[in-house]
Amino acid sequence: MNNKLTILTTSTLLAGLCCNVYAADTSPKEMLEDALSAAPPTLKDKVTVLDWDKNVLQKGDSRYTCFPTPPQMEGKAPMCMDEAWMEWADAWMNKKPFQAKTIGISYMLAGDQGASNIDPYATGETKDNQWVKEGPHLMIITPDQSLLDSLPVDPNNGGPYVMWKDTPYVHIMIPVGER
Repeated sequence: MNNKLTILTTSTLLAGLCCNVYAADTSPKEMLEDALSAAPPTLKDKVTVLDWDKNVLQKGDSRYTCFPTPPQMEGKAPMCMDEAWMEWADAWMNKKPFQAKTIGISYMLAGDQGASNIDPYATGETKDNQWVKEGPHLMIITPDQSLLDSLPVDPNNGGPYVMWKDTPYVHIMIPVGER
């Protein structure tokens, strides 16, 4: 799938998850700043940034597309994804099978508000879904699933871990800051 079509398709799907829009007083500048908080400094002026209505907030020339925190979430959870991650997001949101064709990298350097480490569709913490609120982190997908066998699945081990193991959406979480 070509890059522009992937971005448009995935951003449409991501927008479809959001049942409400940003508050009327949230400016494009605020959404841009939020989205860029997910990116490393070396990419901030090179990424494309889309809001949840598919408006381009910044046109970039890199392989990365950044999104602000989804409007239905409290706190921060902006994300910057390469093309492989955009395909991953399309599969995850549509509950389709996914197999990475290449290594993919996603940045969430502003951290997130939490997710289950074992259930890709959990919407809240339970006593048995290993909920983790992650600080700044990278996420990596790989076409070679055997590479994941050498990593722990425990998010509290103090280093990289595997999230959503034994699902099509399995990926490596790499914390790079404090929770």
